Amino acid sequence: MRNFPLPRREHGRAFSAGHPKKIAPSLGIARDDTVADKMAAAQKDRWLDPLPRDRETPPPMRLQTLFEGRWIFAILFALLLLSLWLLPWMAILFVLLIGYTFAFFRDPERVAPNDPAIVVAAADGVVADISEREENEVVRQKMRRVGIFLSVFDVHTNRAPIEGRIIYREHHEGLCLDARDPACAEKNEAMTWAFENPRATLVVRQLTGAIARRIVGWSQVGDQLAKGERFGMIRFGSRTEIYLPLAATVIVKVGDRVSGGASVIARLP
Repeated sequence: MRNFPLPRREHGRAFSAGHPKKIAPSLGIARDDTVADKMAAAQKDRWLDPLPRDRETPPPMRLQTLFEGRWIFAILFALLLLSLWLLPWMAILFVLLIGYTFAFFRDPERVAPNDPAIVVAAADGVVADISEREENEVVRQKMRRVGIFLSVFDVHTNRAPIEGRIIYREHHEGLCLDARDPACAEKNEAMTWAFENPRATLVVRQLTGAIARRIVGWSQVGDQLAKGERFGMIRFGSRTEIYLPLAATVIVKVGDRVSGGASVIARLP
């Protein structure tokens, strides 16, 4: 009986003509060189770029939003420079005010659910009331209203509650009563929007408050917006209302804190 020489082994690797396989030293499992090289390259890429492109955290500021506070920033920076010249100890106060103003105009990115039946909050804040009301401006029928109160510490950007086309936009002059009072919906300065898609028509109202005195609208009638896309903002504490069809199922309750463009507040039929 002839003895055939066994393949030479070196550091856990077997060399055999016509079979370029690598053997795992501890398990003895063969795997192809090409697969091993690809796995090594992928591992290297993962270490070089540990955060995938589609998961990169976007900045919390947007130039369009910051631009709305340009005069506030200009005044505060001017007062800061003046205080450094006359009363240096007061500069700390203006630095804090500038920092708060930057925080107020923050505008982080949000990811809205893809389900077309889902309605997301149109603003950050606390759900102040949920009631059935006559909507006499756009759809002219009874709807379910979800009121959200925005404090001075909330993000004040308003976002589309559903994907759809803007079919209505109208500004109304009025008072600047406390936005926590549901009665302010009839008396305060407001801007009414209507969003329409094949499933439903929703009405959103931006309302000023005792501190908020300026409503900003970035979108126009005819614009097609994605769910959660920005359409405007209210400067400083205010109120945002979403009018839903009566057949919609409201998921939130009074006292819940919601995030505009992300938190689910209702489901359409």
